[in-house]
Amino acid sequence: MASRPAHRIRFAARLIAMPSARLSFAVLALAGGACVGPNYGRPDEPLPPDWRPPSSIADSVKPFFDSLAAARRADSSALQHMGGTTISRSLSDSIANIRWFDLLQDSVLQTLVTIALAENKDLKIALSTIDEFRSEVTIAKGPFYPQVSVNGLGGANRVPVLSGPHASYNVLNATVDLQWELDFWGRIRRGSEAAQADLLTQEENERAVILTLVSDVATAYLTLRELDENLAISRSTLASRNETYRLALDRYGQGVISELDVRQFESDVAGAAASVADFERQVAQQEHLLSILLGRNPAGIPRGRRLTDVVADIPVPVGLPSTLLDRRPDVRASEAALHAATARIGQAEAARFPKFTITGQYGYQATNLSDLFQTNGQIYQAFLGVSIPIFTGGQLKGAEDVQRARAEQALYVYERTLIGALREVEDALTALRTAHDQLVAQVTQVNALHGAERLASLRYQNGVSSYLEVLDAQRNLFAAQLALTQAELLQLAAAVQLYKALGGGWPTNAPWDSTQTTDSTRRP
Repeated sequence: MASRPAHRIRFAARLIAMPSARLSFAVLALAGGACVGPNYGRPDEPLPPDWRPPSSIADSVKPFFDSLAAARRADSSALQHMGGTTISRSLSDSIANIRWFDLLQDSVLQTLVTIALAENKDLKIALSTIDEFRSEVTIAKGPFYPQVSVNGLGGANRVPVLSGPHASYNVLNATVDLQWELDFWGRIRRGSEAAQADLLTQEENERAVILTLVSDVATAYLTLRELDENLAISRSTLASRNETYRLALDRYGQGVISELDVRQFESDVAGAAASVADFERQVAQQEHLLSILLGRNPAGIPRGRRLTDVVADIPVPVGLPSTLLDRRPDVRASEAALHAATARIGQAEAARFPKFTITGQYGYQATNLSDLFQTNGQIYQAFLGVSIPIFTGGQLKGAEDVQRARAEQALYVYERTLIGALREVEDALTALRTAHDQLVAQVTQVNALHGAERLASLRYQNGVSSYLEVLDAQRNLFAAQLALTQAELLQLAAAVQLYKALGGGWPTNAPWDSTQTTDSTRRP
């Protein structure tokens, strides 16, 4: 690289003495010079061929969860004839580029996402930022082309004359001026390259804002549906405990039970009423949060499908190719930032070499307006200039070192982003798999506790057992029902996070968990 600049300096020196007929060819040769500095190449980061397999403990308990799922499907055969379906997807089609929230198959949620994409203020800020950087690209490209301007000048002059009085006259001047820096070392082109990479970074940041917004809206909506389910469970439990309390009052009036039993039932009624009030508050606050994400004032939110119906359509992938990380906007943005930092090394390095400029002027000059554009008033000048930095106190070398250090930092940021992306996908995959198993077990527990509560009530009404069995059965069932809605939310939230972690989707040619069906996790 050192011999090539020296050769070009000698060539530029000879250019000054060239005849004007050959000047244009030399100018084109200078403008087409190669760029100094390193050319960007994508870092060769080794990625795992596949994701982390389930642990040995997970493999050992998988038959148990599979048996629970099989039992649920057998118990729910009647529900199959009422609309239950098994997940079947065409493995030859790819859904990597479709709107990933369509997988949740809730038209209300899709409408809310569409509103958020149109109205959310954070997204509007990101779009405005892209317009700013697009203009920066235009600014960075501008110096590569000749800068032409039209100028006019008019005024009065007074010149002293030694042998007589001062000479006074008017001057009018109209010219077209040209200034062009020959991008001999690629300084301007490297700056334009960096600006393009900066624009790409902002475009990927916009995609990140969109992904975050969509996932936040989906998670907030699903949380709202979970709170709806909890509120419905609390109201149903309150009604059931009110009925039990009424029966207890009747039995107390008949002298069958003591006042202590009545007070215990009354306490359970009050506890259920408190849960209803608490979930009503949480539902209202979640609606307000979702309204803000939509870019609107706090208000009510429409509802779509129940969590149970939505969670039944979520597939559990066994494995996914790590190349899907290329879809992530944060990975792409960090790589674009590395590209920009690399280009700025060449920009700083080019500043240490001679700068060649062409300046010219053509126009007319006269002492009055009527003679301004006459042939004898033509003026012109053309210069080829060179500016060679000799001593700058180390500023230019320091500026180059700064850019090299920043490029190294950008490389580490890219590597850190890639590692973090791998972790997020691993976490989401693990969460989705385990949430499915947890949901299967939770459904089984709720079914069992339903039966236990019914038997405890019959035993108590027949005088076989005490009120304590009924209370314990009711409390256990209530807690299990709330845990079931939480398990449904966990699986749906994990699916949303997996889509976000993969940059918006996964392809359907990934293997699916064959045990995942709509009936294996259907609510009783």
